[in-house]
Amino acid sequence: MKLCHKCGLEWPGPGQPQPKAECVKCGYDLHVCLNCRFYDTSKPNQCSAGVDEVVLDKEKANYCDEFEFIQRKNAVSGGSGEPSPKAAWDKLFKSK
Repeated sequence: MKLCHKCGLEWPGPGQPQPKAECVKCGYDLHVCLNCRFYDTSKPNQCSAGVDEVVLDKEKANYCDEFEFIQRKNAVSGGSGEPSPKAAWDKLFKSK
């Protein structure tokens, strides 16, 4: 599912969002690094697509031609794309 990195709402549009597209629930930009499948903090410029142009604010709309909306399995919590600390703890130490 193509989910907003901030609120987790599924984006129903076909293809990729336009650079100025916003989430209908929270109003945050959708065409951002944090929603891109190439976003990788371990790579130069935090991008595995090899983009030379540095995007300073990963939460703001950009005009990157390499953007591809990441496919997430579940809604995100906290807006970072990472599971919440409690969810990570519960997954690690859940009783069997």
